[in-house]
Amino acid sequence: MAASGTVVAVCCSPGNGFSKPGVHEIRLVEGLGVEGDAHSGRTVQHLYLRNKDAAAPNLRQVHLMHAELFAELAGGGFTLEPGDLGENITTCGIDLLSLPVGAVLEIGEARIELTGRRTPCVQIENFQKGLLKALIAKDGAGQPVFKAGVMGVVRARGLVRKDDEIDVQMPVKPHKPLLAI
Repeated sequence: MAASGTVVAVCCSPGNGFSKPGVHEIRLVEGLGVEGDAHSGRTVQHLYLRNKDAAAPNLRQVHLMHAELFAELAGGGFTLEPGDLGENITTCGIDLLSLPVGAVLEIGEARIELTGRRTPCVQIENFQKGLLKALIAKDGAGQPVFKAGVMGVVRARGLVRKDDEIDVQMPVKPHKPLLAI
């Protein structure tokens, strides 16, 4: 059975700034990412990662974040809006962090395959003091659990807009958890 949710907002920025402004729609391009976005490309576009290995495949073509996280963080005194943390797609109704590697989000004709969790960076702390710590929980073994959304690659092109329905297709078992990338 496929889980479902909705798109709350879509965001895109051609520059490597931290936040991304909301837009009416984004176009996902197979194998590249969000058309016109700074992180679109076959090879890694994230500045830090590109400096380490510019030829590495881009497993961070699309950044998704669940709107429920904003409500959780508001309880700690943080104010966040879609796009503030650089995500391209803000979702509602799907527990993104519990999905496994290879789960596919179908949004209209577009398909995004999840590759990992976003590793929160110091820029988040610069955005709002204390936010970085709030985005890193600990599991039962004391290991960090990153809550700053998930990353994926575009497997099928298509337009994505606010209020679009999202269907989740699970990969074949055994499932592997999303790890930080």
